[in-house]
Amino acid sequence: MKLSYDMYELVYFLHRMRREKFMYQKGAKGWLKHFDFMLLDLIVLQLSFLVAFQIRHGMVNPYADRDYLALAIITELADIVAMIFLNTYEGVLRRGHFKEFVSSFKNGFVIVALLLLYVFVLKDTSIYSRTTIMLMWVIYVYATFAVRSLWKKHLEKYAEQGKGKKLLVMTTRHIADDVVAGLKEKNYSGFDIVGVMVIDANLIGQEIQGVPVVADYNSAVDYVRTAWVDEIYVDVRGAYGYANTLIDAFIEGGITVHMCISSIVKTHGDKQLIQKINGETVVTTMMNYATPKQMLLKRTADIIGGLVGSIFTLILTIFIGPVIYIKSPGPIFFKQERVGLNGKIFKMYKFRSMYMDAEERKKELMAQNTMSDSKMFKMDFDPRVIGNKILPDGTKKKGIGQYIRDFSIDEFPQFFNVLKGDLSLVGTRPPLISEVEQYEMHHKSRLATKPGITGMWQVSGRSDITDFEEVVRLDTEYIENWSFGLDVKIVLKTIKVVLGREGSK
Repeated sequence: MKLSYDMYELVYFLHRMRREKFMYQKGAKGWLKHFDFMLLDLIVLQLSFLVAFQIRHGMVNPYADRDYLALAIITELADIVAMIFLNTYEGVLRRGHFKEFVSSFKNGFVIVALLLLYVFVLKDTSIYSRTTIMLMWVIYVYATFAVRSLWKKHLEKYAEQGKGKKLLVMTTRHIADDVVAGLKEKNYSGFDIVGVMVIDANLIGQEIQGVPVVADYNSAVDYVRTAWVDEIYVDVRGAYGYANTLIDAFIEGGITVHMCISSIVKTHGDKQLIQKINGETVVTTMMNYATPKQMLLKRTADIIGGLVGSIFTLILTIFIGPVIYIKSPGPIFFKQERVGLNGKIFKMYKFRSMYMDAEERKKELMAQNTMSDSKMFKMDFDPRVIGNKILPDGTKKKGIGQYIRDFSIDEFPQFFNVLKGDLSLVGTRPPLISEVEQYEMHHKSRLATKPGITGMWQVSGRSDITDFEEVVRLDTEYIENWSFGLDVKIVLKTIKVVLGREGSK
């Protein structure tokens, strides 16, 4: 039995949704924690029902019969009840083959028991074939065992390929081997362990259990400031006081920190959770977190908004593309590397509103930067914009590039980034790599969430704000107070700002 490609993509998307972060995603509990396994189980059960029916009755469509259609629906409901009642997926990633088979057998047994009870309550057992029900049980047990095993292999391979969340380990010299070995052995969360920070010795350049040592106490903050790090795992045992300053700096920078219980004292983080990381009890401290339901709602809104925006982008390309090319021969779309969630580099798309040599000319114009420092760049009238001219009498003549910027038309191709998952509809402004390289640690808090097409800065008079610290404050305020309702308010305000051409000089 093979899943269709579309169904595989759906299951994989749900798995990614369970793993992706917005700020910090609070771990789900119970059956919801393994919704991907649950969905696969429901699919396998229905396929088992279909195959069992056709073995017993021939190549006939069981769903054409109202009685068997009802039985098919009851079968799925019975599976959901069995999974919740038996807590079928507790420890699923840690189970061996024998325990997995026993779990599949028990789940199938409860399903069949519930189906037989259903048939008995109807008091007309002649309607249904008990052979079909029992045959479905046998097929289901072996099929779901195989599918669960294969999906776990896939998740393990996913983690081994370094596609999981980037985890940095902070520890001390004497326990480093044990800490890293334990994390690698019980990496059920699928982390990509990218480096170790040993805070009581300079071991930079060496490896611990195959993981490179990337920083010591003195270089830890600077490394985290410039690297792509999703979360930090702290196990320093008795040396917590030595690491307290570093942990506070990481939290201030918007990095999610997991601390072993044995390492805990009070930190400055606003939100804290006690949870399990690879078998160890930790206190997780972060600026804010989102539940799986909130993540699903936000990503669903992004996909819908991304699809609608992409359609408008294609329509705009037909009209704007030729004008851009005529005024400034070259690509219609502009690709630029930006820094996303926790330092991840991605390519952001825009309609090209500047001449081809805009990046080279930026250095010449830095003296006219209206921002308070070089961490962001903005000019009131940028001569690099296509068609912009300053006439001999000092009059400023706007070109096509300025008009598409004034009405934010150049931003539309970013909806492709939203579909890809690089951007969200609402978030923080995605900075340039050169800007991030100048960040102090507290500036990195802006990277604690996925950047967006619009955000607090964009709807708060973006042309009037010249203090970069104010930009950081607005972005931090958004992250700490995030809710789906806040996103809706920002989107509505963005529409008002764009139509009124506010703050887009």
